[in-house]
Amino acid sequence: FMNNNLIPAATVLVLRDSDDGMEVLMVKRSKRPPFENLYVFPGGKIDKEDHFDDYQKYCNVLNNKIASEKLGLDSGGLSYWIACIRECFEEIGILLAKKQSGEFLDLDGADKERFDSYRDKLIKNEINLLDICSKEDLMLSTNNIAPLSHWITPNIEAKRFDTRFFIAYLPKNQTVQHDGQELTQSLWINPAAAIEKAFSGELQMIMPTIKNLQTCLDFSSAKDMLNHQKKLNNDDIPPILPKFFKENGNWVGLLPGDEGYEDH
Repeated sequence: FMNNNLIPAATVLVLRDSDDGMEVLMVKRSKRPPFENLYVFPGGKIDKEDHFDDYQKYCNVLNNKIASEKLGLDSGGLSYWIACIRECFEEIGILLAKKQSGEFLDLDGADKERFDSYRDKLIKNEINLLDICSKEDLMLSTNNIAPLSHWITPNIEAKRFDTRFFIAYLPKNQTVQHDGQELTQSLWINPAAAIEKAFSGELQMIMPTIKNLQTCLDFSSAKDMLNHQKKLNNDDIPPILPKFFKENGNWVGLLPGDEGYEDH
């Protein structure tokens, strides 16, 4: 099922609770392929640096062994949480971390300038997330991040990803600032409204995006959803490999559980 051509990646639904109920952050990819003009969630592939052992010092509850078990991996599971945190900071300026003292970062105020500069250097590959953790004595908020789903790119695509979707709870005193390069827009939206706009054609989305939004509909608040997802283990989140095939000249897509899926 797993082959070596799959590129490990992490994607994050950043959630918050508002007066209108749960909201999820959606971002619009720039004109560059492969995701041009699509509304998606922040994320990207796992980098070598996401695997550094030293991250352990900055994660109080999660370690590689627990993280790997949660994802059904032999090793390296923590790198997915690290990638979630790094991608969120790079792409939308949200840093899922606190000070070691337990104090919240104030990225809207006192800490803004310093962290804007870190983010800029991180995007340019002049520093890595580990450098920021040690300079600022941070504790990464791995407990505010939980696995949601596991999607594998169909065989028909040239570039294939093994993508874990996560949810993350928006920290206090932080406001989204999308990077303007890869992402051209960002919006907070109720998942039901997002799905409606996807089906009406107002927001362009691909199937995994819509399916992950639909999972959010089962929860009345982001806090409830986070608590629920944190209790799940790898068996609760089976991998989803969509299958596409031509039928009478048209492409047909099936998901596990759909009629005919096993025949192809």
